[in-house]
Amino acid sequence: MIPSLPGLLQALSLFAVVLLLARPLGSYIRKVMEGERVFLSPVIRPIERGVYRVMRVDEKVEQGWKAYAVSVILFSFVCILVLYLQQRLQGSLPLSQGGVTVGPVAPDLAYNTSVSFDTNTNWQNYLGEQTMTYLSQMAGLAVRNFVSAATGIAVALALTRGLVRKSSTTIGNFWVDLTRSTLYVLLPIAFVGALVLVSQGVIQTFASSITVHTLGGATQIIPLGPVASQEAIKELGTNGGGFFNANSAHPFENPTTFSNWFEMLLILIIPFALTNTFGRMAGNARQGWALAAVMIVVLSAGSLVAMSSEERSNPSIPAAVAQNIDQSAGNMEGKEVRFGADASGLFATVTTGTSTGAVNSMHDSFLPVGGLVPLFNMELGEITPGGAGAGLYGILVFAIIAVFIAGLMVGRTPEFLGKKIEAYEMKMAMLVVLFLAFSILFFTALATATQAGKAGPLNSGPHGFSEILYAFSSQTGNNGSAFAGLTGNTLFYNVTGAFAMMLGRYAMIVPILAIAGSMAGKRRVAPSLGTFPTTGPIWVGLLIGVIIIVGALTFFPALALGPIVDQLLNNAGRLF
Repeated sequence: MIPSLPGLLQALSLFAVVLLLARPLGSYIRKVMEGERVFLSPVIRPIERGVYRVMRVDEKVEQGWKAYAVSVILFSFVCILVLYLQQRLQGSLPLSQGGVTVGPVAPDLAYNTSVSFDTNTNWQNYLGEQTMTYLSQMAGLAVRNFVSAATGIAVALALTRGLVRKSSTTIGNFWVDLTRSTLYVLLPIAFVGALVLVSQGVIQTFASSITVHTLGGATQIIPLGPVASQEAIKELGTNGGGFFNANSAHPFENPTTFSNWFEMLLILIIPFALTNTFGRMAGNARQGWALAAVMIVVLSAGSLVAMSSEERSNPSIPAAVAQNIDQSAGNMEGKEVRFGADASGLFATVTTGTSTGAVNSMHDSFLPVGGLVPLFNMELGEITPGGAGAGLYGILVFAIIAVFIAGLMVGRTPEFLGKKIEAYEMKMAMLVVLFLAFSILFFTALATATQAGKAGPLNSGPHGFSEILYAFSSQTGNNGSAFAGLTGNTLFYNVTGAFAMMLGRYAMIVPILAIAGSMAGKRRVAPSLGTFPTTGPIWVGLLIGVIIIVGALTFFPALALGPIVDQLLNNAGRLF
């Protein structure tokens, strides 16, 4: 089934604008990260120098991969600790919720949230408008939205330097990469993005909550807050944590069809731009366009499936009942009328194809096939196009695996960008793939085998299993979206979820930086007749095949127990 024409036009316009912006933004990011002068330099360069003086960093001194990795881990540890303490002490700090007193966050929830926002996951086991103060939202969560995204960009650029440099012992300086990513890339775009969102009706205020009286005579408190500034970086940094519990389904976060389209644009522009940055740094723009082609093909396929699935009527509704229900708009359960089924399916694919995790509808209410798409996107490793930086370094790991397979097929030592891929690089690449699979499947199995884990799902049967599988796929993939049918604010899910998020972030980054260090020290070899080209359609097809096959072989048994059998039973009219 093909999605409706309005849905197709929305998707086509979105992907077209993203690809048009990828080239200029990718060029800009390369210049920034290589220390070249850009149009913002007269304003930002003095600030950048001041940051280095305060941090006592020499921007001209680079680091080897081990020092770079240690810097990433230490910075992340400090960020987790500071955000944890801020949540625990927020009741004694200023800027409460518009004058409403908010107490300290519980220890296990504060730990989960600290890890979540530092790992760019933004998994939320709490109601944002009731749990966090304005200070925690702005100086805690929003700041982590910037620096976690900047960390991902930094690691991606470090891996790129390792692949393109020759006979080098360094891959850059983490503190310089972090600073430049934040000051030159994330802050300016987020500032403009926030203004656009305000123009659409996204609120930005410190005013007190509004108390209104409903027509039925009840009293309702409507929370307000500085939302637009957090919403912009939430999407741009592929973070996903909402100011409100309803996230991008809330009219104060996402009020119009244009704001919905614009938020998807913010989500996609940096991951796609970084492929262009990679191609420019490699000295061959076609290398970057090949990666972008892989991303757009997989993302488009998932979008078509999710959109067409949600535009269908629900087959489980009995015929006698269905004839009295207008389902011409599709499966509208859990969706906003102002967006509809097609835009909801597209948004779900975009946010899970990246590591964003924002939602404009409840994925738990999707038909099983529609819910399978975001689930499978996360289990591919969040690489199509993935998060800010994380998508690029993730797909480069699969590129290394793909050229290794190609080398086996032609009987030659595999090469990528003129460098031989040897045993060490393959071991590190496989560690990345295995850690992803281990974390998702191990914690899912643990949850389904323990009373504490089984107490979380609100549904039984395969749909309840899907809720658990989705949770650990989301957290390991540093995505942050949820099926919304899982009670996650428990000691079991707060602790296991935090471990899954750390594995999904740091167990990936360390071997990836090890690959960068190893490849940086190698010399280039001249291409020969046996060299597999990594720019044409054959390469794109091979890379897509490797990504899909690895994901299918690893997770198909779990998916069969969840959304696949759920869809078969749904077709038979059985619900859970």
